[in-house]
Amino acid sequence: MTRVAAIDCGTNSIRLLVADVDPRTGSLTDLDRRMTIVRLGQGVDRTGRLAPEALERTFAACRDYARVIKELGAETVRFVATSASRDAENRDAFVSGVLSILGVEPEVITGDQEAEFSFTGATRSLAGRSDLATPYLVVDIGGGSTEFVVGDEHARAARSVDIGCVRLTERHAPDSPATPAQIAAIGADIEAALDLAAETVPIGDAGTLVGLAGSVTTVAGIALGLDAYDSERIHHAVVSYEQVEEITTMLLGSTHDERAAIGVMHPGRVDVIQAGALVLLTIMRRTGAREVVVSEHDILDGIAYKAAEGWF
Repeated sequence: MTRVAAIDCGTNSIRLLVADVDPRTGSLTDLDRRMTIVRLGQGVDRTGRLAPEALERTFAACRDYARVIKELGAETVRFVATSASRDAENRDAFVSGVLSILGVEPEVITGDQEAEFSFTGATRSLAGRSDLATPYLVVDIGGGSTEFVVGDEHARAARSVDIGCVRLTERHAPDSPATPAQIAAIGADIEAALDLAAETVPIGDAGTLVGLAGSVTTVAGIALGLDAYDSERIHHAVVSYEQVEEITTMLLGSTHDERAAIGVMHPGRVDVIQAGALVLLTIMRRTGAREVVVSEHDILDGIAYKAAEGWF
């Protein structure tokens, strides 16, 4: 066993996983898994820069994570940064801040690497499931981008496109409830991005759609009728197209306060879940998927697997 700490810093949230990983068997045992909404990508689509307050929120979370990593004695620490820090002009301030707090430099990965890690994290726990047809299409709907990966045991094709719940929300500034014009503008961006993804990834050929990240897990929690977020019940839940369509319609027609009152809704997702749900629904409509298998295992688990295997 190798004890690793994996940190995934995205546009909307930063997450930590400390786990014992056996590279020979692929087993992964959680010791600590946590998430903090920091909205690192605040304003990046408009300004091209990371906002000072967004950096400070992120550094505060890093200080908390450094304490956990030290307490649990992780042998290897890997910090992966995704969409927002790829796009920002002042990413050097982000890199130096993380290095001073955690002692490791954030590895600002490409969209294709992000997709590969997401696929590994999502599908290893599905190995041996005879009820799920392959190949898998893994979609990771993040804050700034969405990754599409098709594969069986390994990824065969991947593409990252710039549609994420934060980016789309900020770009089109939907009201609560969103206006028809705002919904149409978000939908047009999603359709254009799917055209780009389909140039590289055969998104319509998959046997099973696997959905990752907070927008998908929140929709699943609503579909399950949960009063509070329950990761064990959400992990590997199967949500039908009809359920996703009904929930997306409800979210698009709701006010901020109505969404905030939903039991499974994280406060940091209240203002961006409309766009995230619409991304999921559009993907299902475009690919013809009648259901989505929801995974709590994603890029964070992929980072941990790869770190234990010495991939970095």
